[in-house]
Amino acid sequence: MKTFLLKFLSASCAAALLIPSLVQAAPSSGPLDQKALAPLKGMCDTLAAAKSFTYKSRAIFEVPAKTGQFVTLFSNAEVALKRPDKLRVSMIGEAPHFDFFYDGKTVSAFAPATKVYSTSKAPPTIDAMLPALEERTGIRFATAPLLFNNPYRALTCGLTSAVVVGPSMVHGTVCEHLAFRSPGINWEIWIEKGAPSLPRRLAVTFTDRPNFPRTLVEFSNWNLHPWLGAGDFVFHKPAGAREIPFLSVLKSTRR
Repeated sequence: MKTFLLKFLSASCAAALLIPSLVQAAPSSGPLDQKALAPLKGMCDTLAAAKSFTYKSRAIFEVPAKTGQFVTLFSNAEVALKRPDKLRVSMIGEAPHFDFFYDGKTVSAFAPATKVYSTSKAPPTIDAMLPALEERTGIRFATAPLLFNNPYRALTCGLTSAVVVGPSMVHGTVCEHLAFRSPGINWEIWIEKGAPSLPRRLAVTFTDRPNFPRTLVEFSNWNLHPWLGAGDFVFHKPAGAREIPFLSVLKSTRR
């Protein structure tokens, strides 16, 4: 999660002052409170059971400028997933605009502003592709754990703390606000109460980096039964586009 935010993609003070007292007041059965893990598991089961889904998201994240100051960028994304081997992501906004395609055989990234693209062979499943993509190119999506076949395993790997913050509203939707800690990462998630149990907000703080940069993602327009064809995930080279290495595509989109 961390590498991708700083390289490719793609973050309140008064409210933060209230969080410690809310968390301390929440009943806990230990560092890993089952009352926090249960709704997380329910949400993960909802996503895992979906053969395909689409959603939109708005992200706010902090990245270092050339001066060393961390600046805040805003971006919007549209994501489409079809298990076990199809993924499409389109990013626009202040963050670099790019389109990403995975069709089960290849991964492709296209930067419309510079009309450059890259295509590479890829493993045959989303679960295998995402870590391989990060290793080869440095690309990792902020919401990558939600895309795995078993999101609960991905989210709870190395977990050291889990607490219930309490009920919350996210744009009119009643949610359960949960907080978790893993080595180098503090993260929170707001999960819609009732069915379907879906994530509505995700906040991540990178505690192993200078200035503790933060990322905030809000989800909307979830569809757990979309009509998606195999062709929706195939990259078609636009006229006049030039092929370059993956890392060069990343550099071409940076500010």
